Amino acid sequence: MSHMPQQAALSKCPSCAEPLEPGDRYCGACGYDLSVVPAPPQDHPTLTMNASDRPAPGGVAWPIAPEPDSSGTPAAVHLPTDLPGTDSGGSPLRAPAPAADPAAPGVRFDRPQEPEEYRLQAPDPRVAAESAPTAETPQVCVACRAGRVDDDGYCENCGHAQPRERDHMERESGPIAAVSDRGLRHHRNEDAFAVGHTALPDGSPAAVAVVCDGVSSATRPDEASLAASQAAGEVLLSALPRGTHPQQAMHEAIVAAAQAVNALAGEPAGDHEHAPHQNAPACTIVGAVVTSGLLVVGWVGDSRAYWVPVDRGAPPARLTEDDSWAAQMVAAGLMTEAEAYADERAHAITGWLGADAYELEPHTASFKPDRPGVVVVCTDGLWNYAETAEEMAEAMPLDAAVRPLHSARVLVGHALDGGGHDNVTVAVVPFPAPPQGAGSA
Repeated sequence: MSHMPQQAALSKCPSCAEPLEPGDRYCGACGYDLSVVPAPPQDHPTLTMNASDRPAPGGVAWPIAPEPDSSGTPAAVHLPTDLPGTDSGGSPLRAPAPAADPAAPGVRFDRPQEPEEYRLQAPDPRVAAESAPTAETPQVCVACRAGRVDDDGYCENCGHAQPRERDHMERESGPIAAVSDRGLRHHRNEDAFAVGHTALPDGSPAAVAVVCDGVSSATRPDEASLAASQAAGEVLLSALPRGTHPQQAMHEAIVAAAQAVNALAGEPAGDHEHAPHQNAPACTIVGAVVTSGLLVVGWVGDSRAYWVPVDRGAPPARLTEDDSWAAQMVAAGLMTEAEAYADERAHAITGWLGADAYELEPHTASFKPDRPGVVVVCTDGLWNYAETAEEMAEAMPLDAAVRPLHSARVLVGHALDGGGHDNVTVAVVPFPAPPQGAGSA
């Protein structure tokens, strides 16, 4: 049978240093249990003598003793003496004391007497910070401020959905600004936008804004709007500097956006969304290009563009016509605009980007305003609360041409104050004073 290792007799209590009698199992002064005192470690040398076949600690290449000569006397080994060293705290090591007899071979053990206690040096905080594992702080719910947020983005305590990256987005690019918000009723933001500015071949500036609204009844509408807005924005910002006419560039941008959305239909849906009965990914699109004296808009679906002049004494205007059931009824003369938009089928769209859409028919139009103003490019999440051009102009701040980001925020706030039933996205594009002699087209 095995035996526990016997422990050497102790002369003093490890706890209170009281003298002990042989055979004591407990300290008579403090009652310390002497049987729990750990056995002293076995003595193992930290340096193996003449063990050249063993690797040195830390991978250091230690000198190897040469083979003896014919007389059997080993040759002298010359160790380097000019290698600097540091201790574990980074302080330089002291040079070794000279040997009393330089000719004496072997390893010296006559080092100076050391104090019984050493003052421990604090570790380098930089080294400790690098070596310490970084524990990920759990996200706390923004609603109850107590519950932990799970991997799906919901509070485990109150069930509140946490803000996502696309829940509220703001961006400025040169003179343009855009704001997008999830709204108050939807669980995610299915809108997307792209804004940018560039220069035409003659050096004159050009501003670009694209807004897309995902079709909620389709699969992955948020991915569709994002893909379409990015594709259209890239085409516009690359075609305009090459000298492509803005209206032609807008047409090409919408075609590229449609192709980007179509490509999503062939990709598998994520694990979070399995709905084989739904339509292919789809979205609407509206865009605007502003150059010196020229305004171009393009669209498919029911996202809109409005013109609001700086001089509010001049009339505003809606620049797009919806691809919707209500617009078709009005165009056919079957219903008045008020009757059509009061119908529950009013917002059923008849044109969109997607693999199951009808034949793609990008709409484009160009204008030459005779005065400065701003172009409002938005989804129906905004214009449902400011449907007519006059209502949009009334909701727009008077300084919109010089504070586009502020104006975009105000318009989004107008929709949220009205109920925020849908995602809300708006881009504000200032139109500068046109050159003299410019007229409308």
